[in-house]
Amino acid sequence: MSNAPRPPERVALLIDADNLSADVIEQAIAHLLTQFGAIHFRRAYCSPQKAVDLMDLFRRHSIRPMVNVPTGKNSTDIALAVDAIDLAMSERPGVVVIGSSDSDYAPLAQRLREKGCRVLGIGQAGKTGSESPLAYDDFIDIAHRKVAAPVKASPVPRARAAAPRSRAAVAAPVPVQPPPAPVWPADVIGVLEAVPALRGGAAVQLNEAGEALRKHGLLKSKSASPSRYFKRLEAHFELAPADKPRTVRFRGARGG
Repeated sequence: MSNAPRPPERVALLIDADNLSADVIEQAIAHLLTQFGAIHFRRAYCSPQKAVDLMDLFRRHSIRPMVNVPTGKNSTDIALAVDAIDLAMSERPGVVVIGSSDSDYAPLAQRLREKGCRVLGIGQAGKTGSESPLAYDDFIDIAHRKVAAPVKASPVPRARAAAPRSRAAVAAPVPVQPPPAPVWPADVIGVLEAVPALRGGAAVQLNEAGEALRKHGLLKSKSASPSRYFKRLEAHFELAPADKPRTVRFRGARGG
């Protein structure tokens, strides 16, 4: 009998990038590298717009973007599931990690386990349903860290070259500091992550925003009303027209 050490298990990380924030993805990679020492397959499944938004993240961590042109509500989920089964059969990874808070991946986790894979799940705290962890051999929730943008100081105005000098001591001008960057409530941050187009102040069709909220687990069912959800946050989001809303706009983008 050979006493040679067993080779380390190959690890595949499959990320639903439409579901997890960039910060949570970075934390997940750091956690897996600490636990396993290597991540052999790194793939992120997302829409073209999300791929553009996360391109720097993908480059830094050698993540292969699997861009999916949306053809329906669950098209990204299906693309991830099909690729996971193909990967399990062709490459035989010992561990498959599914990065998503979506409970729809439970059947995939069961099938991968039948193929001999150990199946782990990583979700985003606050978005994971109570039933999601039950499908995996192990599951962790990672909290999204809210990092404030750096504040830039206003330049100090220069004194005029021809200004007459007084014999009295002249105090140095005091720079005027800009107001601190706003810190939005967690619900508002969740909406802006789910519907990035709102950040710039553009009006977004209410039905499109509703689909994005459902995708990210903010609306729990297909029948849940997006207009009712935004009315709870009317201090931050404006619905138009008021009587029968068709669009939604982020007030904060205009400093409102």
